[in-house]
Amino acid sequence: MCGIAGTYRWPDGKVVTDRLTDTLAHRGPDGAGRYSHPAGDGEVHLGHRRLAIIDLSETGAQPMVSGGLALTYNGELYNAPELRAELEAAGVRFRGTSDTEVLLEAWRRWGTDCLPRLRGMFAFGIFDERTGELVLARDQLGIKPLFLLRRGAGLVFASELKALALATGGKLEVDHAALVASLLYYWVPDSRCAFREAEKLPPGTWLRCRPDGRVERGRFWNLKDVAAEGRERARAGEQPDLAAVIEESTRQHLLSDVPVATFLSGGLDSSYLTALAARGQPGISAYTIGFRAEDAKFEAMPDDLRYARQVAERFGVDLHEIEIAPDVLDLLPQMTYHLDEPIGDPAAINTFLICSAAREAGVKVMLSGMGADELFAGYRKHLANLLALRYQRVPRPLRRGVSAAVDRLPVATSRRGYRSVRFAKRFLSFADLPEETAFRRSYTMYDQDELLALVDPDLAGTVEDVLTEHADIYQDNDLDDFVNRMCLGDARMFLPGLNLTYTDRSSMAASTEVRVPYVDVEVVKAAFAVPGDRKIVGRQGKAVLKEAATSILPREIVYRPKGLFSAPLRAWMSRDLAPLVREVVNDGELVRSGFLRRDALARMVAEDAAGQRDFSKHLWHVLTLEYWYRDATSGSGQSTRLTA
Repeated sequence: MCGIAGTYRWPDGKVVTDRLTDTLAHRGPDGAGRYSHPAGDGEVHLGHRRLAIIDLSETGAQPMVSGGLALTYNGELYNAPELRAELEAAGVRFRGTSDTEVLLEAWRRWGTDCLPRLRGMFAFGIFDERTGELVLARDQLGIKPLFLLRRGAGLVFASELKALALATGGKLEVDHAALVASLLYYWVPDSRCAFREAEKLPPGTWLRCRPDGRVERGRFWNLKDVAAEGRERARAGEQPDLAAVIEESTRQHLLSDVPVATFLSGGLDSSYLTALAARGQPGISAYTIGFRAEDAKFEAMPDDLRYARQVAERFGVDLHEIEIAPDVLDLLPQMTYHLDEPIGDPAAINTFLICSAAREAGVKVMLSGMGADELFAGYRKHLANLLALRYQRVPRPLRRGVSAAVDRLPVATSRRGYRSVRFAKRFLSFADLPEETAFRRSYTMYDQDELLALVDPDLAGTVEDVLTEHADIYQDNDLDDFVNRMCLGDARMFLPGLNLTYTDRSSMAASTEVRVPYVDVEVVKAAFAVPGDRKIVGRQGKAVLKEAATSILPREIVYRPKGLFSAPLRAWMSRDLAPLVREVVNDGELVRSGFLRRDALARMVAEDAAGQRDFSKHLWHVLTLEYWYRDATSGSGQSTRLTA
């Protein structure tokens, strides 16, 4: 796991690449490297920051140069041993044991045809000295990031957006359409970027720059096609052995020359992975979090710690418990900087604090249960959308009465929150809507009217564009299975746009690699070969995964109530952050620039304070957006006019 950067036919390319690479030092504190070579009428410059995981010697250093190819690579290939054996059988001789060298030699032999054969997480740039071509590529599921920016025949790329902003002298213009999207989702979807000129290389694609200025793009893996193939397998009665697929993925993800630990929340996903990992590495360490008692009570949070302790004791795991009682006022701007784009999920703080504690204990690699909810329908929204179909059959007058009664209930008093009331209000906000709209509304922050009331009126067309984009992506499939349509939508948007993004940025801020065994090409293929009625059975989400997990986990862990990897936001907003919220509403840059409307924000604050509605998540995201916007527009000479 590393940080990569580079320029291709870019003015002052060497200076810019040095600056890019230095900005990424936290991603790779174990070493740094540079490479330069002529490219047409310009030059190519590659930079690398190394976090040494496999082959800790100099034979694993980067940029790796061999036989006319130069590679700067971020990631891990879990099938590197198999690829190495195949290449050796074809006569390739390796100098070291790194997966970097395997990737370089696979590229030499197969070119872009090697990409669908790679099993892992990766983003890389590879330069061919003979042709003068630079190719960038990103893994199938968008686990690893790759930002790029093109001007004329020149290109600059990096693992983090902040590096590109620095490389251009802080003169990138904010894309207000991306900010509107971030308000809707509380993250910026992978199809958009917070700065207008920059872009994210889409998952499963490559981009080739030629010395004559031509640029070619290609796709080597398409999640929509994988889902369609899975449907056909299900129709043919081919049911995957899910337990075997997940066990094999977990085993491969343990490949490392340094210690590996796990996240252990006590929930199904992390408990299953931890139990499987403990089989391969007895005595493996695990890290879990708890909260101040008063915060947990106010948030009505479940006691996940006791389940984590139970799993650790049963499987001989060395459990490290971390109490999350952070100085939020200090961490908020720090996390906003590291997250690169406005992301309003406080789980990023949890990830950062866990990874920091693990790093201090000498752990560089951690396994996370990320992705299981998206692929196996484990979120409450999945079940809620199915229940909404039944709710719509209830006579309309009765539905109106229920809605009016729930609307009058408070979500919190001064001493505690009411989780069931929050869920009920959330459910009723989308239960009467058509499928795509209901699914979007079940996990986004605002409906169309609320979003229009919050932002500058001139951005009404942009709001419509953002909503249309969601509909287009959600409906871009021919699946006849509602549950798998939701899972596909999540795997294409929610997973790469939010969960994989904050996991990468938060962990790398602590110089720690996080691996995600559920977000694996073979697990994904198996997941979409499972019909939706096996993912949600009755009111049980992730039913097929739970069935697989019972082979190793006790039933009280498998079938416990769903845990949370979140934070006590209501407690933070009502105590630690209340003065900051007032400042942002009354005199924040977003309000002063006209992007957000003060009256709409003030109404949200008042309703939240009265306990009538829960706007803590919305207001937290407004704070993250405010901090990001201040950094993006301060002292850079950027225009803050609204451009969509």
